[in-house]
Amino acid sequence: MNKIELPKKLTLAWLREKYLKHELTPTEVINEIIKRAKRDERMNIWITPPNMGDIQPNLDRLQLLDIDSAPLWGIPFAIKDNIDLANVPTTAGCPEYAYTPTEHSTVVARLIEAGAIPIGKTNLDQFATGLVGTRSPYGETHNSKRPELISGGSSSGSAVAVARGQAAFSLGTDTAGSGRVPAALNDLVGLKPSLGAWPTKGVVPACASLDCVTVFSHSLEDAKKVDAMARGIDEHDPWSRQLPFPVQKLPEKICLPREPLAFFGPFANEYKAAWEQAISNLKQLNIPIEYIDDQLFSEAASVLYDGPFVAERWADLGGFIEEHPGTAFPVTEQVLRSGASPKYDAASLFHSIHRLQTLKRKASNLLKNAVLVMPTAGGTWTREQVREDPIKTNSDMGRYTNHCNLLDLCAVAIPAGKAAVNLPFGITFFALSENEGIMTGAAEVFMDQNESPEKKTFVAVCGLHMRGFPLEKQMLEFGAIFVKEAITAEKYQFIKLPTSPAKPGLIKKQTGGKAIELEIWEMPFHSFGEFAALIPAPLGIGKVELQDGSEIPGFICEGYAADGSQDITDLGSWKKLEVKA
Repeated sequence: MNKIELPKKLTLAWLREKYLKHELTPTEVINEIIKRAKRDERMNIWITPPNMGDIQPNLDRLQLLDIDSAPLWGIPFAIKDNIDLANVPTTAGCPEYAYTPTEHSTVVARLIEAGAIPIGKTNLDQFATGLVGTRSPYGETHNSKRPELISGGSSSGSAVAVARGQAAFSLGTDTAGSGRVPAALNDLVGLKPSLGAWPTKGVVPACASLDCVTVFSHSLEDAKKVDAMARGIDEHDPWSRQLPFPVQKLPEKICLPREPLAFFGPFANEYKAAWEQAISNLKQLNIPIEYIDDQLFSEAASVLYDGPFVAERWADLGGFIEEHPGTAFPVTEQVLRSGASPKYDAASLFHSIHRLQTLKRKASNLLKNAVLVMPTAGGTWTREQVREDPIKTNSDMGRYTNHCNLLDLCAVAIPAGKAAVNLPFGITFFALSENEGIMTGAAEVFMDQNESPEKKTFVAVCGLHMRGFPLEKQMLEFGAIFVKEAITAEKYQFIKLPTSPAKPGLIKKQTGGKAIELEIWEMPFHSFGEFAALIPAPLGIGKVELQDGSEIPGFICEGYAADGSQDITDLGSWKKLEVKA
């Protein structure tokens, strides 16, 4: 076997292809990862670094799994060290706090069951309290691109491990932005599912009611594959809830802040220019833009650290801090002890809860079928600058992230170009917890356009290719994304062809036609030709006239097929035929 050189960026698709072709083994991958971890030892990425002794049992277990039925077979992943991996210490970034769990956290167990290989535990801002990656007795995690800059936190090591080719994906946590800020600063995707979508059983709490487990990866597609394995209720987790895997589609609109945003740090001007370019790129997506007052998001963000919610951290960790004075990282202990302030009494907590409920309602009304887009971070800092002013610099990093979980939003941070050489810039798409599909749909379209500005075409479908029907999977296989439901002009006859299975036919009439319900999808041009070639006669692709008079490519039927077919024009929809049947 010729030796395969591992790429700097490890992705699920590349690894799986090499495994299926027997060109690479998981053991070879792990050996290279161990070499890379030793090479980067001074970057303070790991608390429990990859070593073959810990990893070998999971490599052996792969022999019992069928690669075809294990979607993550042989995929190496890193785990933030506030998430339990059985028989490996969990430190939460504090040696005195460390314990060794006897079982995996729920999410880790699910990923291992899907064939993924846990390779080690990563560094973090102690007790997941921070957004900078410098608050750890295990050392400041260096940025993957420019070591003098912060890595972002608190999931610092998890992000840098993926960025430096030491894992294909990694687990972080996110209470106020810890699964998104490090993604932006290291040119990664950071997916934060809705609260409760991924169980938090086996995770050291920061603010238990707001904590999420998250994933870092090089692509949104990889993040979604991990999501599919990790998602689902855990009956033993009181914070877990049943949220189905999202169906991807485009939002009705994109919301952007109306007022100019504030940028900070030594690269404030570069970040501002990158944000303006991102807005320009968003306007090319053919999704309506609406400018909104973002004050409610700022107000919600202030509740987390400037209000009584900080007491939730003290409720979980205060006992340890009191029993072990002076053992916590100084700035971490300062933040935690602020939660014990007498001003945060029961009345102040309920006042904040009630105010937050009002803000949730406003956000729900504002973001109905819409996504909000903001910079993931408004700037960055050098590690030295953070040491000089640890509170203010950290606060700045959460300016556009802190509101998210308080308002029960989902979020995905994605790369959006460069602010300067080796200085990634990222944006975040937010949506309501029940609208994860439009969040990832919009983010994917943006990333596709940025990475490959290939043209796409709308496709009108009226039968088996619609959502929920057998050939929907064909639309997805060809890279299509659902856009919206629509109605044709009142010019069409609708028939049921005598085929097996039965298919609809849409025939345009000069007179006597009616309006027919259909769906509009968007498909890459490079897929469109091959897709059209698969359509059997008497069906084909032509121009379909919509109710507003516009015309787009879509399924049509030759007129001769009306003879011998059932006329179902009066139903006006293939879905109604299915219901009637």
